[in-house]
Amino acid sequence: MSDLKKMYKTIMDDNFPDEMTIRFGDQTLVYKKRAWKIPDEKTGELIEKGLRYGENPDQQAAIYELVNGNLMLGDCRFIDAGSGLVSSINEQDMIQAGKHPGKTNLTDLDNALNILKFLSDKPAATIMKHNNPCGTAYGKTVAEAYDRANMCDRIAAFGGCLVVNKAMDKAAAEMVSANYLEVVAAPDFEEGVVEILAKRKNLRIVRIQKIYNLEKYRSTRFVEFKSLIDGGLIVQQSPVNRIRTKEDFLPAKTTFKGKEYSIERQPTVQEYDDMIFGWNVEQGITSNSVIYVKDGCTVGIGTGEQDRVGVAEIAIFKAYTKYADALCFRKYGIPYKTFELEAAAGKRDISVLREIDDEAKKQKGGLIGSTMVSDAFFPFRRGVDVGIKEGITAIVQPGGSERDFEVIEACNQATPKVTMAFTGQRAFKH
Repeated sequence: MSDLKKMYKTIMDDNFPDEMTIRFGDQTLVYKKRAWKIPDEKTGELIEKGLRYGENPDQQAAIYELVNGNLMLGDCRFIDAGSGLVSSINEQDMIQAGKHPGKTNLTDLDNALNILKFLSDKPAATIMKHNNPCGTAYGKTVAEAYDRANMCDRIAAFGGCLVVNKAMDKAAAEMVSANYLEVVAAPDFEEGVVEILAKRKNLRIVRIQKIYNLEKYRSTRFVEFKSLIDGGLIVQQSPVNRIRTKEDFLPAKTTFKGKEYSIERQPTVQEYDDMIFGWNVEQGITSNSVIYVKDGCTVGIGTGEQDRVGVAEIAIFKAYTKYADALCFRKYGIPYKTFELEAAAGKRDISVLREIDDEAKKQKGGLIGSTMVSDAFFPFRRGVDVGIKEGITAIVQPGGSERDFEVIEACNQATPKVTMAFTGQRAFKH
């Protein structure tokens, strides 16, 4: 067992070159490997090292920053050198290295920025785990945004990566320090905040000042590489989210066998806001995915499933269980599962849990009045029926299915009627 624990404390050397060059025809891009001088976890002496390891402790890994070259393909100009975010983190930005950062820490941080680049208009927080959000939320303050994001799924957020889009203040830091996270990143930290966060010695504390200017990255494409097991590569442009305002949505209407179908109830102002928020969050979620959002906060997140009905149901299940856990934690200060174990051992009153369960069912896991968001069209109406049953009032999805008319009918037949808008683009992320 001690050897297994030692495995996760290893800081691997890597044999990747200091510089990497990629040629696209007659255009050349130059990348420089990023390393940091960080105190050794045992001796405290400064050592220079890149990533701790890859996705697993026996995988070498390296991170590279684009330092030269401006790629043009067709009429698309890709992101230029000098625009580094995660890849340009230096020793000054790495305020506390904690356990030397590994690949998953930085890819979680990167995907958090991929979501937050759409949420710059007010304080927002997202907590990432395994490259998907556990919870994402707006707030009047950074502290409120973090609290809302955390309570979306306290359990999954354990050991996650928190990124906020405004300077972190003491109120937020006190809340964060009460939980276990692997990474905390912000554009800045107010006076006294780092001292509060640094009480957790293994926490990576990172400053990324360009978070203040994240919005400029929302329309800039980069090149995505997928390596195949045969050594081959698939290369693609990164996606661009076309939805910025409610005017960018398309009317939910279609024609089937000569008959026209359209949504009978138009979205309210709040529903449009949640449609935009939800579609923005969807950009950072592994497909197939369906999520539910309400009042600028995720309620249930379903990711990476093979069928759309299944992932819609999984997101509902998670909403119910996380809602019950939040009720238990708010009232009794312990997780639902801990209360359940102690009740089984005769240490607590099991009837209390039944009351929590009843309340979660009554409130439908917080799904009543929420917006359902799907990264691709619904091939059959049963996908939206599972959401309508839970009290959703709005749906946002790409549209384009042969059976869009069925989905529109499901919304119009609901009591009360459910509204819907199309995005006109898919948001698959593999």
